[in-house]
Amino acid sequence: MAGKGVFKDMLDGEVYKYYADGEWKRSSSGGTVNILNPSTRKPQYKVQACTQEEVNKVFDSAKAAQKLWAKTPLWKRAEALHRAAAILKENKVAIAEALVKEVAKPQKDAVTEVVRSGDLISYTAEEGIRILAEGKFLVSDSFPGNDRNKLCMSSKIPLGVVLAIPPFNYPVNLAVSKIGPALIAGNALVLKPPTQGAVSCLHMVHCFHLAGFPKGLISAVTGKGSEIGDFLTMHPMVNCISFTGGDTGIAIARKAGMIPLQMELGGKDACIVLEDADLDLAASNIVKGGYSYSGQRCTAVKVVLAFESIADMLVAKVNAKVAKLTVGPPEEDSDITPVVSESSANFIEGLVKDAKEKGAKFHQEWKRDGNLIWPVLIDHVRPDMRIAWEEPFGPVLPVIRIKTVEEGIHHCNANNFGLQGCVFTKDINKAIMIADAMETGTVQINSAPARGPDHFPFQGIRDSGVGSQGITNSINMMTKTKSTVINLPGPSYQMG
Repeated sequence: MAGKGVFKDMLDGEVYKYYADGEWKRSSSGGTVNILNPSTRKPQYKVQACTQEEVNKVFDSAKAAQKLWAKTPLWKRAEALHRAAAILKENKVAIAEALVKEVAKPQKDAVTEVVRSGDLISYTAEEGIRILAEGKFLVSDSFPGNDRNKLCMSSKIPLGVVLAIPPFNYPVNLAVSKIGPALIAGNALVLKPPTQGAVSCLHMVHCFHLAGFPKGLISAVTGKGSEIGDFLTMHPMVNCISFTGGDTGIAIARKAGMIPLQMELGGKDACIVLEDADLDLAASNIVKGGYSYSGQRCTAVKVVLAFESIADMLVAKVNAKVAKLTVGPPEEDSDITPVVSESSANFIEGLVKDAKEKGAKFHQEWKRDGNLIWPVLIDHVRPDMRIAWEEPFGPVLPVIRIKTVEEGIHHCNANNFGLQGCVFTKDINKAIMIADAMETGTVQINSAPARGPDHFPFQGIRDSGVGSQGITNSINMMTKTKSTVINLPGPSYQMG
């Protein structure tokens, strides 16, 4: 159970401690931060409100620990990650319990997230050995005007201290997607969990603690963003920031200066459905992509762009599937569970009201009970409606009817976001041409957008972020190349 058994050291009464120097600690501030249960809208957990001085100490420890960790043999780093992965999966039930209670993730999906995260860590350990074991050897006479008297050896070295900030919707998986690559590459890691999702993150960190990583190498600080948010992201000891979230990432990027950034900041993922598409396949993927986890995914289908000739049939098929979605608490494995907060629900309702006032057609009655929003398909959406462009992050999906492929591509590319998109057609030539024209980090052909598998490259353009994720890409992002040049004495040796 969460906070019990192997996790008992994390708790101080009813308050979860923060993690520093290999220990669970109480903050000197005496303050706490409440975490509300999205279903009940009542306090579920409390975490420490860390101070700026405590953040300073965390970075001091991280810097010292990183110097030694970088000298640790690569195979030993990999072994430690494998241990953490095994412990994480052993404790999947307890961690899933926290996910259900603080982010309203359905029970089955919560368990899947933990198991997937363990697999990600293990894969990262193996991939890290392959990537980091290789270097390059260059000779000087391949460049015009040079003799063969210089030899260059280059290899990847760690950046230093990585600051990781995951989002509420996948607080465990998107945390380990940053932690694993950072550690295998020889970096230290400071984690700032999201408020909603903090307890899940802390349980995951304890699994790394139980795996025996060096003191100070991994830290997890909790607290109010207004007090330690900017202090963390602008800290002089940060050598890389890996952030997943929303508009906050844009503000961080503007303040970060020359620090390497890895950021995924959301999307308005468009689904283009052509006249020759398999409509049953498209409908299934639209419902899965648009409504799973109540639409609270960066890679959720956020707008359907359907040809007028097939739109009625497609909408009918989607409606039939939406009608079968179960709505209720996450403990019952409902398809649609409460969105994360009241402010999120209010924002979603604002988008819905705007569409209704401007004449969109609703295929389901708008229904909301607190943070629980029933799934809605909004048809005949026009570009002057907010929901055509803004990311609802809820179980609300707009349909825009188009006459040409160019019209669909234009709508996709006119958006501020460019994370993912998808196209449904039986013509592979059309699919490739449309995918090439869509200005997004990833285009899925005949499938809904998705982040995984976790070793695939994952990136966005424009307001969807900078840098690239995916295990290999993350390892490369969290390292830099160092070259050593051997200068041979005298002219190069020549035969004859």
